Amino acid sequence: MDFKDKVVIVTGASSGIGKSCAEEFAKRGAKVVLAARQFVTLCEIAAGLEQKYGVKALAVQADVTKEEECEQLIKQAVSTFGKVDILLNSAGISMRALFIEMDLSVIRTVMEVNFYGAVYCTKFALPEILKTKGAIVGVSSSAGYRGLPGRTAYTASKFALNGFMEALRTELLRKGVLVMVASPGFTTSNIRVTALDKNGEMHGATNMDEGKMMSPEEVAERIANGIAGRKRDLIMTVQGKLAIWMNKLFPALTDKLVYKHYQKEGTLKE
Repeated sequence: MDFKDKVVIVTGASSGIGKSCAEEFAKRGAKVVLAARQFVTLCEIAAGLEQKYGVKALAVQADVTKEEECEQLIKQAVSTFGKVDILLNSAGISMRALFIEMDLSVIRTVMEVNFYGAVYCTKFALPEILKTKGAIVGVSSSAGYRGLPGRTAYTASKFALNGFMEALRTELLRKGVLVMVASPGFTTSNIRVTALDKNGEMHGATNMDEGKMMSPEEVAERIANGIAGRKRDLIMTVQGKLAIWMNKLFPALTDKLVYKHYQKEGTLKE
């Protein structure tokens, strides 16, 4: 796919993977629509992209947990640029807490952002993407294939997203629309800092080694290349691929290995 003059909507575009994806598409000549709750930040990013790459960029304030705001996002994109070619559902939130200690509101919050946010945006963008035979992308995780302890809500949201995207892909099998699930590894973005604790408050800084993580820029480049190559699933790390296959072939052993890993992290308690 040549991205020049394609219209790309990116949710969660104010930081992290979303912001890097917006820049990657702009670099490749696309017109970008940036969506997030932080409108001032979005406007600054959009202006920077226009100046740096000579493309058109539109900032739209939108909370993906609100159905009506997702609908308005798509309407504004079509009103401004006349079409939608690609929807990148990258808005996301994480959490770290044991289920037994966690307030149930945490699950609702994570599901609303990670799952329903993608559902709402996809619902309103789909009629336009059918016209252009474009692409719908969901940013998932290896947690969408293998449950992670201390991340029950996050895991549930990504399993739900993966199932939704798979069903949608099958529905659109003969419509010429690409439906891709992109699963990065641990990424150096603020999603870890803003991860919710058991009470729904932000955890803050983590002690994870960022030197071993993917950068948002690397993730963005791989997502763009995946769309261009019309990939179905994009699992970006060897560790992620290994975990998925181990879980299929040796599920009981994988339970023990995952338990041991997160026990070292301090997530699990004896």
